[in-house]
Amino acid sequence: MNNDFSFEKLEVYKRSLKFSIELCKLAAKFPYAYSRIRDQLIGAAISIPLNIAEGSGRFGKKEKANFYKYSRASVFECVPILTICYELGLISDEELLHYKDEASELSKMLNGLIKSTK
Repeated sequence: MNNDFSFEKLEVYKRSLKFSIELCKLAAKFPYAYSRIRDQLIGAAISIPLNIAEGSGRFGKKEKANFYKYSRASVFECVPILTICYELGLISDEELLHYKDEASELSKMLNGLIKSTK
């Protein structure tokens, strides 16, 4: 498969895509009463790889950096949603720790991507 989508080669993109898919699958199991939380988590999660992809398609460094910052902000948004899910008994403490660790790693990787635009 040959294409012009260079972002697909980025480790941070691959990892964020995996993270967002895991969170979508997790959220899909939430009871209907928690549909707002489910939708919020899915929205934040899928914004991470989407903004990496969109940023990579921009020509200006400042524009690229802005989309990578939006991606990092979406990572940060996932953390309190996951904490709320934990407090409501929707996820286990092991799941919370796992996803918070992964969010931390993604944040660091995105910081590196942002710095690379300077």
